[in-house]
Amino acid sequence: MVKPWESAIALPVTPQALLSCALEKKEVKSKLGETVGLPCCHEIPSSDSLHNYRVYWQKNTMEVVLAYAEGKEISKDQRYKNRTDMNDRNFTLWISPVEIPDKGPYQCVVQHLKSSQNPSVLCEETVTLVVTADFSEPNITTEVIANSCESTEMVVTCSSYGGFPKPKMYGALNNESVVWNVSWVFESSLSPYNVTGKLQLNVTKDVVFTCSVESDGLTKSTSLLLKKTNDCIVPTMPPSYNVITATSIIIIIFLLAITLAARYLPRHVCSRCCKPQDSVEERVKECTKTPMSSKVTSETSSRQFFHHHHQKQVNLSVAPSATLLLRNLKMCPFQGISTSLPAPPPFLNIDCKIPQVP
Repeated sequence: MVKPWESAIALPVTPQALLSCALEKKEVKSKLGETVGLPCCHEIPSSDSLHNYRVYWQKNTMEVVLAYAEGKEISKDQRYKNRTDMNDRNFTLWISPVEIPDKGPYQCVVQHLKSSQNPSVLCEETVTLVVTADFSEPNITTEVIANSCESTEMVVTCSSYGGFPKPKMYGALNNESVVWNVSWVFESSLSPYNVTGKLQLNVTKDVVFTCSVESDGLTKSTSLLLKKTNDCIVPTMPPSYNVITATSIIIIIFLLAITLAARYLPRHVCSRCCKPQDSVEERVKECTKTPMSSKVTSETSSRQFFHHHHQKQVNLSVAPSATLLLRNLKMCPFQGISTSLPAPPPFLNIDCKIPQVP
């Protein structure tokens, strides 16, 4: 391909020119979106002027980034429009903001116009622009897919995005390297990369997982403590069905017994000692009845003796005072009889008592 300055005029390059602009490969790094300056191989003396020079900045010997002749800009590629400028003393090419497609080699060619018919090449130099972009801090996430007392099975994912060039991703468990599946996502070779790594682990104890992303000599790392989620605590077994049933029956019977006792026990006591008046009088009459048997026995003799001896003291069948006393006290007769007398016969064995009658 014919170079731009050769199309204007072709001149032999002298040994002095080769010595003055020996080709030297240089490299300049810049981050995506920043401003970068690419140096050239010549600087105009203070006694000289840009009008006496012709300067060409081109990329890959195919794109004319910027060109000056006799102090005026004569050419510029459309992609660099409004993004490039040149220093008028040392011919440094400024690019802002830097884009990923800007990466690559640039050539600076300087000619001195001693006369329009016989320009000389002062120098030619190649500068390589390296464009980088920082990756984000790696982000580690976990997903538990199985759990047991012995271990926790999980998938660990590490991701980072927005970096350039293509990175390397590393993983480590307690500082020991592991091999995992890494994938990259990018629109083209001239766009930022998104990188993701996945690893399936069987965690039997707490471990520290470290994810590192390396690109263009810069490494970023993130660590995360992976915990075994199951503590293997044996749950308390619930009581069996039979135990629950037996316990329930016992409680029901106990409550039923308390209910019945509270309902019927007071009535039973009252039925013996707190009967109505008629019942008391009937019992008194029964107590005073003479036995029908004509046969003389020790039992009848005692009853007759008891009846005869106390007839004067208490007439239980007719005495109004005794009846009134029984009504008031609601008790049976025969309480208070002198202890010196014989005991009443068995048929008069009554549980209730009455006060002593004078």
